[in-house]
Amino acid sequence: MQRTLTCPFFQKAFGWCVPIGGLAGLIGLGGGEFRLPVLMHGIGFDAKSAVPLNLMISLVTLSFALISRSGTIALAAVLPHSSEVVGLAIGGMASAMYGARLVQRLSSEWLVRLIAFLLIGIGALLLLEVAFPFRYASLLPASALAHLFGGAVIGVGIGLVSSVLGVAGGELLIPTLIFVFGADIKTAGSASILISLGIVLMGLWRYWRSNAIPQGRGIQRITFAMSAGSILGAILGGLALAYAPIGFLKLFLGCVLIAAAVKTIASPR
Repeated sequence: MQRTLTCPFFQKAFGWCVPIGGLAGLIGLGGGEFRLPVLMHGIGFDAKSAVPLNLMISLVTLSFALISRSGTIALAAVLPHSSEVVGLAIGGMASAMYGARLVQRLSSEWLVRLIAFLLIGIGALLLLEVAFPFRYASLLPASALAHLFGGAVIGVGIGLVSSVLGVAGGELLIPTLIFVFGADIKTAGSASILISLGIVLMGLWRYWRSNAIPQGRGIQRITFAMSAGSILGAILGGLALAYAPIGFLKLFLGCVLIAAAVKTIASPR
């Protein structure tokens, strides 16, 4: 046990995932976009192994983030948005099945390029949120059926991104809930976690069915380290939810995502 704790890869995995897990508790993100560069460049996994491992750790992170956030944002606040939440979850889970198959068909080189492209897109979206603050007005008619159908259509695209990138999709879900469905940012964060849990579970199930989840004692140690760091970060982030400077944090996240994408493209791995 002591040898495991002193392993540099174990310490690096744990240390990086504490602030990454904090994003889940604070904003409602799974943090997968930040774990991917750690898994690929910090630890040394190839892209096809990193994606399902990322989903596994996202599941742990989101579960604890939901618990830690519930002290500040009650789940009852999500009920007025239940139609779009259900729609986004249905569409996301359906397309997550296809996303897992797509990862297995892509070459490692193309998968790395796709990951970098998605990172840049999500980072630019976060920067756009800072430049043009959210306006809490729904773009769809005030109809439960319209919100359900609209959520399902949008969820298809988000679920595909989730499985291909091995992330929870919160960076897309939160802007969608605010811009399209008129939710406030804190409620959108909690709703995003609920939706993401279903999408991540479906993606993991598809990877498990296709025997694409890496096995091995070393992999178990790294997964445990990243999960433990994510749990600690998620708890701390949830406690800080009421006080954090959200605008600055989004600006910082957007810049880091774009930097991670540049590194992913430039890496010879």
